[in-house]
Parts: sequence; structure tokens; C-alpha cells
Amino acid sequence: MSTPNPWTQRLPTRNPPPIGTILLVLFALTGLFTAYYTVPAESAGVVLRFGKHVYNVPPGLHLKLPFGIDEVIKVPTQRQLKLEFGMQKPTDTLTNPDQVGFEPLKERSMVTGDLNAALVEWVVQYRITEPETFLFEVRDPGITLRDLSESVMREIIGDRTVDEIITIGRQEIEDTSLSRLRDLSTRYHLGVTVNQVQLKNVDPPVPVQPSFNEVNRAQQDRENAINLANGEYNKAVPRARGEADQTIRAAEGYRFKRINEAEGDAAAFTAVLEEYVKAPEVTRTRIYLETLSEVLPVARQNIIVDEGVQQILPMLPLPQNLTGAAK
Repeated sequence: MSTPNPWTQRLPTRNPPPIGTILLVLFALTGLFTAYYTVPAESAGVVLRFGKHVYNVPPGLHLKLPFGIDEVIKVPTQRQLKLEFGMQKPTDTLTNPDQVGFEPLKERSMVTGDLNAALVEWVVQYRITEPETFLFEVRDPGITLRDLSESVMREIIGDRTVDEIITIGRQEIEDTSLSRLRDLSTRYHLGVTVNQVQLKNVDPPVPVQPSFNEVNRAQQDRENAINLANGEYNKAVPRARGEADQTIRAAEGYRFKRINEAEGDAAAFTAVLEEYVKAPEVTRTRIYLETLSEVLPVARQNIIVDEGVQQILPMLPLPQNLTGAAK
């Protein structure tokens, strides 16, 4: 009996896997890949189930129902978004200028309250605070917010003069625009919070810029002249007031001095009178002696007069000028 040749022995045949198994594996892999998703750090995920909003998810890795049952829309809720108006190359975050009829020249061209033309550029910064409201309450919230911003700014610019817009009224315009835009955003259910409205360049139209610059220079010269005049006024007026106060106080001091002296003299005379009434002879003699004590020290020569002497005799030498003349 011959032995079988191992090289001619046929290997056992392996049957291919059934198609159902392959489809099941593909189905499982597809479900696995469509069942998880990642939400970026600055965004929030809005989960839709068959097109209906179900819930929101925070940033991170999450699971959902596969095969398109659940759909996730990622909304940048933690990012500071902005809309630019009148810029040559705007960088709007959620709106495409080509889709909203972007015309920067028409957008920044405005008429002020005093019927002057002005070119106004500004920026609106906002943040999405209610993702589901932002997505489903308004069809195009970004475009709507842009239209509201332009409407508010045109209304406010139309109530003010060109000088206020360019110089002193910028802060008031920004604050008023921010308040009105916040109110309108809430009223229209945009789901956003407007954080800042900032005016950028505010210029007159190019054809009238030279004349406008001349007017500005004239106004600046006027303000400088007024400031110089106020400076001289502030120097001269306080000095004049100080001198006037000094003169008035000197006069008041002299007045008080004269009054006090008069009152003192009157009191002294009254006292002497009272003593004279009490003792006339004594008082008369005392007055006589006091008067001589005041007069004799300042007299040029001293003379003694006595009833027993028939003539006046000088008791002291003549003054030096007389003795010099006699020599």
C-alpha cells in the first residue's frame, strides 16, 4: 500500500465570512465614530435630536446618538466677537461682508444734526450668551445685529453736531449707542450681550477736509487766545483784590486807631474835669506843671519868670548858632 504524498495533499479550504458579518462590523465602526465628539474650550455644544434642541453641553469630549440622530452645533460662547463698520477690510467674526452687501463707503457716510457730512468708523464687541436663542430665534443674528448697530449709530450721529462727534461728544456717543444696542438685542431675542461700542476714525469727507482743518485751526487759535486771556485775568484780578483788601484793612486799622485815641483823649479830659471840679486850684497847678515839663525840655532856651524881677533874664547860654554868630 502506497503512502500519500504530503506535497500532493490538499489543504483544507477556508470559507469567506458572510456579508452580514462584514456589514455588522462596518455598522459598528460607523456608529462608534459618529457617537463621540469634542467641543472646543471657548465654545458650547448645542445638541439637536432630529432637528429639535435637546440640551447644551460644555467644552470637552462627549457622546451622542450616532448615525445623524443627534447633531451638534458648536457656538463660540466664550470668545469676544466683533463687528467692524466702515473699515476697508473688516474682520467680522460671524458674518461674511460679501453676503450682507458690504459697502464700507456707504456704511460710514452719515449726516450730522447740523447738516454736515461725516465719515464714521466704529466697532461693536459682543459675546454669545444664549446659544439656543442665537441659533433658533432669529434667522441671521449676526446680520441682524449689524443692521441694528448701523441704525443706532446713524440715529445718534443725526442728533449731534459735527464738532461733538469729532471732539467732546465721543464718549457720550459710545455710551448711548451701547445702552440702546443692548436694549434692542434683548428686545429682538438675539441671544448676545453687547460689551462695547468704540468709535474709531471720525473725519469729514475728503473734498471738505482742507476747509474743515482750517476751521479747526481757527477754533484752536481762538481757544488758545481765550486761555491766555483767562491766564492774565487770573493773575491781575487776584492781585488787585489783594491790594484792595490790604488798603481796606489799613484804613480800618487807622480808623480803629483814631477812634481809640479819641476815646482815650475824651476819657482823660473827663477824668481831669472831674478832678478840676473837686479841686480847681490843685488841678490848675498840676496842669501847669505838667505842661511846663513837656514844653521846657524842647525849648531852645530856658527862661525863669518871677514877679519880683523887673526884666526877663536868660539863665542859660544862647544856642550854638547864636553864639557862633556873635563870635
